[in-house]
Amino acid sequence: MQQRTLGRHGLTVSALGYGAMGLHLAYGPGDEQEGIATIRRAYELGVTFFDTAELYGWGENEKAVGKAVQGFRDDVVIATKFGFTHSYGFDSRPEHIREVVENSLRYLGVDTIDVLYQHRVDPTVPIEDVAGTVKEFIDAGKVKYFGLSEAGPETIRKAHAVQPVSVLQTEYSLFEREVESLFPTLNELGIGFVPYSPLGRGFITGAAKPASEYDATDMRRNDPRWQPGNYEKNLDAVQRLADLAATKGATVSQLALAWLLAQGEHIVPIPGTRTTARVEENIGAADLKLTDADLAAIAEILPTGGFGARYAGGSMPTWV
Repeated sequence: MQQRTLGRHGLTVSALGYGAMGLHLAYGPGDEQEGIATIRRAYELGVTFFDTAELYGWGENEKAVGKAVQGFRDDVVIATKFGFTHSYGFDSRPEHIREVVENSLRYLGVDTIDVLYQHRVDPTVPIEDVAGTVKEFIDAGKVKYFGLSEAGPETIRKAHAVQPVSVLQTEYSLFEREVESLFPTLNELGIGFVPYSPLGRGFITGAAKPASEYDATDMRRNDPRWQPGNYEKNLDAVQRLADLAATKGATVSQLALAWLLAQGEHIVPIPGTRTTARVEENIGAADLKLTDADLAAIAEILPTGGFGARYAGGSMPTWV
């Protein structure tokens, strides 16, 4: 698979990564063993970038990722995150970061974390203190690269001045475009970008169903894009995208991922899935080339994103 470089400090990964969150969080019950098999299949097909976090099962997701990559750990890049409390509040105090990093090293079964993200900006802790704490781990050889998630220009600049930021991770897909306003800052500072939920939380796969049909523990039961009114509009848009994809011998998921890859060489999406069949499908996007006509057709179908707010109640992170 084609490789891409995130940032200016040597972080090189496969053009498509793998997001492991869904194995333990937000999408209903899952089969961990099938998830491990899926991660291993992704590696066989060229994926070298695997994303997890403390939040995803409070260590269980990191343990699963560590187990999955044990046989090829030196060939891959593992990213994890700190910054949440068990009550889903924020905590990026230096002492908490140190505790989480040591736990993550143990859960993953590794000596070094390749990419360490602040999962969400903590408004009570100066970002300079956060960056300085991560720098300590980088200087000690326990972390290689620093990343931020859902951060805005001011935060990115302040952090970057203390410890260079290699990558920003934020939601981005054909359904969610707000982060494009941050691209000039990323380009100026030489920071790579990792879109999470690149398939619109699974809507842009052709497998979406009404909100009421999802498990009670599945976030999509309450996602505004699945609610009546928005759901039908989004379903129609995905069908139109699928029709376009079919003319290229591709699936709608492949089209959506290829669209992201076409937005810049600094972009590496991390689609998540629990099945080997889906990971095989997703990876096919790396070989799908979109023409200017294709991109124009996609823009006509979804010029500014999907229908419905990003989160229930219309709330979303405030980028500062």
